[in-house]
Amino acid sequence: MYAKRSFGQNYLIDERCIDRIVASLDLKVGETVVEIGAGRGALTEALLATGAIVVAIEIDRDLHPVLNERFGSLSNFQLIADDILQVDISGLFAQIGITPPAKLIGNLPYNISTAILQRVIDARELFSTAVFMFQREVVERITAVPGNSERGFFTVITESAFEAVNLFDVPPAAFSPRPKVWSSVVSLTPKPRSLGDDPKFRRLISMAFAQKRKTILNNLKQYSPKAEAALTASGIDPRRRAETLALAEWITLADAIK
Repeated sequence: MYAKRSFGQNYLIDERCIDRIVASLDLKVGETVVEIGAGRGALTEALLATGAIVVAIEIDRDLHPVLNERFGSLSNFQLIADDILQVDISGLFAQIGITPPAKLIGNLPYNISTAILQRVIDARELFSTAVFMFQREVVERITAVPGNSERGFFTVITESAFEAVNLFDVPPAAFSPRPKVWSSVVSLTPKPRSLGDDPKFRRLISMAFAQKRKTILNNLKQYSPKAEAALTASGIDPRRRAETLALAEWITLADAIK
C-alpha cells in the first residue's frame, strides 16, 4: 500500500519506536484503547499484543481490507471506518459500548494534527491518558514554558486541558516514506473542565497572541477597554509579552476582565 499525500500518511516502521510508544501507555489486559489512524497496522499489532481492546479509527478505505485481513478475526479488535474529524467521540463510545475512561493513541498526520488535538481536548473526560506522535515543532509548541518564544495560543489552550510531557524524538528514518522533519511523542493527561474551556477565555488568549511582538496591553486594547486596569489588578506588567505569562496568570486576568 502506497502512502497517500492527501491523508498525510507516513507509515511508522521502526519496531523499537513502536514498542516505546505502546509501552508509554502502560496498557493492561482488557483495557480499551482508541487508535486514531491505524494505517497498515504497525501500532495496532503491538497494541493488540498487550491484550487490550483496540478500537481503530481509519479514514482510508483502501486500508480497511488490509486491517480486517490482519486483525478482523481477533475478538479484541474493532475497526471504525470513519474520519476522526467527523466522528462524535462521545456518541461513538455509547454506540459501541466503551465505558470511559479509555486510553488514546495515534501517529497523527502533520497537516491535521492540531485539529485532531482540539477535538480530543473537547472530549478529554472520556480518556485517562493520550499518547500522540506529532511533528516535533508541534510538540515543542505544546510544551513551551512561559518565556519560550514557541509559546502561543495553542500552548495555553492545551496546558489548560492537559498535563503534557515530551517523551522522545523520532527521526525521519523511522517512517516510510520518510518525512522531511523529525517527530516527537508526547503524553497527555487530561485535567478537569475549567475556565480554559470557555469560548471567551479562548478569545482572550487568541487576541493576546495576535501580534507576538507587541506588548500584551497593545494586543488586548481591542479585546476590552478594561484591559489595562485588569492587567494592573492582576499584578501583570502591561509591557510584558503574551508568551511570558503562565497559565495561572491568564486565569487571573480572565477573571479580572470578567
